[in-house]
Formats: sequence, structure tokens, C-alpha cells
Amino acid sequence: MSGGAGAAPPAAPAAAGPRAPAPPPPHGLSPDCRPRLLRGVRVKHDAVRGVPVLLAPERVIRLDPIGAAILEETDGARTFAEIVAALAARFDAPRDRIEGDAGRFLAALVARRMAEAP
Repeated sequence: MSGGAGAAPPAAPAAAGPRAPAPPPPHGLSPDCRPRLLRGVRVKHDAVRGVPVLLAPERVIRLDPIGAAILEETDGARTFAEIVAALAARFDAPRDRIEGDAGRFLAALVARRMAEAP
């Protein structure tokens, strides 16, 4: 039984209007921010273990190759968007994947007060 007296009228087409701004990325880093390690935080090579580590006052984080690559590009001069572009070209990977991975990694360092992203 279709189109009877109790049927709902067809839905009106959505009005075209200005688009809402895109939601912020889940990691919270703006494409224009310039991430950098805080003073006293640096990447060093641990000769005993043969791996890169992130040294901070009273803390050491062992870096995997991805974390080390992200920090190689993070110098405080380049924007987050430039870092993502460099990593995407270097690893021939999709920008959105690199943006998500690098954004989460850097946001975690900001939360741990090892980096900032002004």
C-alpha cells in the first residue's frame, strides 16, 4: 500500500548554503602549526641498543623508525603540513595516513610536555 492518505510527503531537498568549516583533525594539530621539541628534549642514538631514543629530563623514550622519521622532519621551522608532505613523499604513502600517524605521535609528545606546536 503506497501513496495512501496516511503516507508521509516526500522529503524536501536540502537547501544549498555555505559549507560548515571542516572539523578539526582528531590529533588537534593545525596544518599551520610549527611543531618542535621543547628545550632539553633531543633525539640521540643509543649506541648500546643501536636505536634512536628521545631524551628528556628524567625520561627516555625508545623511538621506532616511524617516530624517528617524524622527528627528523620536526624542526620548528616547517609547518605540520610541510612535515606531512615531506614524509608522504619520502615514504610514498598517502598524505591522510601520514597526517594521522604524525599528528597522533606529535600530539602525544605535546601532552607529555616534550614538544609544542605553536
